[in-house]
Amino acid sequence: MPLVAVIGRPNVGKSTLFNRILGTRHAIVDNSPGVTRDRIYAECTYRDRCFQVVDTGGLDLTSTEGMTGLIRQQSHVALTEADLLLVIMDGRAGLTPLDLDIATLLHRVDKPTFFVVNKIDSPHLEPLLADFYRLGRDVLFPVSAEHGTGVDELLEALLPFFPPLDHAREDTTATRVAMVGRPNVGKSTLVNTILGEARVLVSDVPGTTRDPVDTHMERQGRHFVLTDTAGLRRRGRIARGIEGYSVGRTIKALGRSDIGLFILDGIEGVTEQDTKIAGLIRKQGRGCLMFVNKWDRRRHQPGAKDRFSSDLKRRFPFFTFVPIVFGSAREPETVDHLFETIARITKTFSYRVPTSRLNQFLQKILVAHPMFVKKGNPTKSIFMTQVAIKPPTFAIFIGKSVTLTPAYQRYLENQLRATFGFEGTPLRILVRKKT
Repeated sequence: MPLVAVIGRPNVGKSTLFNRILGTRHAIVDNSPGVTRDRIYAECTYRDRCFQVVDTGGLDLTSTEGMTGLIRQQSHVALTEADLLLVIMDGRAGLTPLDLDIATLLHRVDKPTFFVVNKIDSPHLEPLLADFYRLGRDVLFPVSAEHGTGVDELLEALLPFFPPLDHAREDTTATRVAMVGRPNVGKSTLVNTILGEARVLVSDVPGTTRDPVDTHMERQGRHFVLTDTAGLRRRGRIARGIEGYSVGRTIKALGRSDIGLFILDGIEGVTEQDTKIAGLIRKQGRGCLMFVNKWDRRRHQPGAKDRFSSDLKRRFPFFTFVPIVFGSAREPETVDHLFETIARITKTFSYRVPTSRLNQFLQKILVAHPMFVKKGNPTKSIFMTQVAIKPPTFAIFIGKSVTLTPAYQRYLENQLRATFGFEGTPLRILVRKKT
């Protein structure tokens, strides 16, 4: 699909227009400059035509160091990849020297380029366009990204470059993997190592990642969507505004994923916040894999892995079924171990046990450890079936005289895991009374 890049200097409304084109609040929007940092991709359709849009950080051609320098690198990558360019400018601020520098840069780019003047909210502001004709463009697109004015006219101009929806790439089922953890544990570094490129910003500054960044990839014939998320700090330390939005987007991204790749810091060890994040993954009912990062610094310490594993079991007693991988986010060989484990978890997360097998298993369990029954035969009073996957969910139907205690439910879950596996996958058991 053709890729449309939304570029421009900071705080001209790029993310607002990006969200308006998609029809959803996909990117975080705030009045402060520099909110968007990574490249954010999304697929879109308009009048039975399909395309991709990428939102970029504010392009500052004068900066080469620090966070703005990293954002500039990401914007240049988007310029290289894109098939069409939308250059966004602030109509109320007028044509600035930075706008002129960006326009000069794009003169050397042989791609269809559309100059969009944002924040033209009403007809009486259209005289402000006169200043922008200094760019030498015959056609300018006045829009109000916030209110949607002029956006349809802009999309109509882009329409001839978009293929019909029927000729879009074929739909494939991809496993969604969300990178979650505290700030600065190596989530973005791991994503870049997996992809073999600087897909997302990596910095020692906590909170570098703000928007969840989805990246489609293929590995050994399997399709994946990797989601880099913002680090989750303690609730009392989360500031309102941008960080609060980032945390909300992280939780939402985890909820729409199949697997939460829970990254821990092998140097700092397990913290109280790690236990809160693990509880969040469990509450969301996602498959889980724990990755202990930065282990290259402790690899040669005798007994370090055993001690760390014991600490994980003690701090996460509800994650005994979750596999643990030790390694470094910078080492490509770690990626092989991670994806081998992800493949196993993906299989069990979608596994469905046949009802006949399930009830044969149940009858054996009831003979070995019967439930408490006031009267009647317990093996005839109970029936079990699997009603859903992702995560595997079981419904057990019991008679009025049968009592299913929480302890017996835990025993039943442990026996399900011992018999059918379900590595890294949570199980849900619903108790229903027979009518």
